[in-house]
Amino acid sequence: MASVHPVIARVTERIVARSAATRSVYLGRVEEAKAEGPMRGALGCANLAHGFAASGPDEKAALRGSARPNIAIVTAYNDMLSAHQPFRTYPEHLKKAILLAGGVAQVAGGVPAMCDGITQGRAGMELSLFSRDVVAMSAAIALSHDMFDGALMLGVCDKIVPGLVIGALSFGQLPTVLVPAGPMGSGLPNAEKGRIRKLFAVGEVGRDELLDAEAASYHSPGTCTFYGTANSNQMLMEVMGLHLPGASFVAPNDPLRAALTAEAGRRIVQGVAPIADVLDEKAFVNGVIALLATGGSTNHTLHLPAMAAAAGIDLTWDDFAELSSVTPLLTRIYPNGSADVNHFHAAGGTGFLISELLDAGLLHEDVTTVTGEGLDAYTTIPVLSEAEGLIWKPAPDVSGDPAVLRPASEPFSADGGLRMLEGNLGRGVIKVSAVKEEHRFVEAPARVFSTQEQILAAFQAGDLNRDVVVVLRYQGPRATGMPELHKLTPPLSVLQDKGFRVALVTDGRMSGASGAVPAAIHLTPEAAAGGPLAHIEDGDVVRFDADSGKLEVLADLFSRPATGAAPTDAQWVGTGRDLFGAFRHAVGPAEQGARVF
Repeated sequence: MASVHPVIARVTERIVARSAATRSVYLGRVEEAKAEGPMRGALGCANLAHGFAASGPDEKAALRGSARPNIAIVTAYNDMLSAHQPFRTYPEHLKKAILLAGGVAQVAGGVPAMCDGITQGRAGMELSLFSRDVVAMSAAIALSHDMFDGALMLGVCDKIVPGLVIGALSFGQLPTVLVPAGPMGSGLPNAEKGRIRKLFAVGEVGRDELLDAEAASYHSPGTCTFYGTANSNQMLMEVMGLHLPGASFVAPNDPLRAALTAEAGRRIVQGVAPIADVLDEKAFVNGVIALLATGGSTNHTLHLPAMAAAAGIDLTWDDFAELSSVTPLLTRIYPNGSADVNHFHAAGGTGFLISELLDAGLLHEDVTTVTGEGLDAYTTIPVLSEAEGLIWKPAPDVSGDPAVLRPASEPFSADGGLRMLEGNLGRGVIKVSAVKEEHRFVEAPARVFSTQEQILAAFQAGDLNRDVVVVLRYQGPRATGMPELHKLTPPLSVLQDKGFRVALVTDGRMSGASGAVPAAIHLTPEAAAGGPLAHIEDGDVVRFDADSGKLEVLADLFSRPATGAAPTDAQWVGTGRDLFGAFRHAVGPAEQGARVF
């Protein structure tokens, strides 16, 4: 195993120094909670009786004392989301495993789980990013009863996993394991799905054909198989030591999945480090590296800083940019290639990836994980042995498919899949791993819009059939909750396929759906905060250079007044949005994780 790359060591040291004061305060709070011991031991008799009133006789006897640990189960189950539907049976399975291991367990609470794939283009999408912080608060409420000695967090998708982590970090003294559910089987090939979406965008197929294709892609319980935020979550939780090794991408109906779930319950009873010890500065650097090495979701340029802040750690976009400069891209998973996460898993998966990154000195091995070992434990793969049950074996040392997963010595590109953009339009993020080199520089007049619907109408009218930088503003967290803009990918791709030079600039999000069209997203300061986007006008020439990291408009923006405006509180209503007005007013900038606390 190689020593850590000097750039990675330098960035880590910088984060540690920058975070010294806030991390110290956080860890001090955790130490105080640890010193108080198991919380239920301090409960009054009436409090404790309420806490176990619904339990069976054996559980009541155990919960009266502190000899047997009580494990909280916090679940994001609902049966509308395919990724979370498998969690329906998890609590009972976990309770049995925990009981056999010498503990007891209670479902402490549920958290909401919404799907950007369902809400895209709808008003509900404007609540999506805020749902992360609602999940965090819901998890905190679940754990607030002071009944628990550890926690199992059941969640998979976009905002749910970061929210669960943030909530758990408020109880940093508790041992915590994240429990995944796995991806659905491979459906309609991604290239075919993309082809049909483009045909629908230009009116060459109808809704029935499009729905048939989408239903063949998203077809069963489990995570959607493209490498968006949900599957990036799973990758990160494993590399950051909160999953069991190899747990991320085992299918829901695989017997190995049931064994891994039971093992999570057994491990937390036997002893797992508190989450405050697992998620330190090195763990977050490892998470960024894994994100970059796999071309993961741009949403994590929001979520990783937000999770880090909850642990008292100051993680910045500059850290992402510097780490990206030395992180090779080792995977091609849709939308950065044609393969899905099942193909990645079959090619060697997380075990091979982590082994390669460790051997190249690109990850910190000396971290705390839920295995009780360092990151080297994650260079293995779980298997079910007829004689021994669940065991871990070394990951293969050769990729099963170099078109999907490569060694660090033969990367798809020498640097990471994410880059930072900066200029007189502010600071933003681009996912370049799916963008061909010939499309990474665009200099063209701007067309300025305030809604996705305006862009789609202009596309249908043929008004965008030219070289163009599409600017979509007033989509930031203070404006409309920072929705994802999935609906723009097919029409912009059609324009690019016609030979036009096209780019998107926005203070909204594109997430794991970022594809072949260059998109500068998360622009900050956002338009609603008086950022440069509020001053741009149709016809202004924008220079978009993903390779050099420059994003500039060739105009004196602040010599002119701002135009356009975010919706007022009176306008931002319906579909529950009126309940989230306080979030819009409290939310911070994208660069700091777009947090409301």
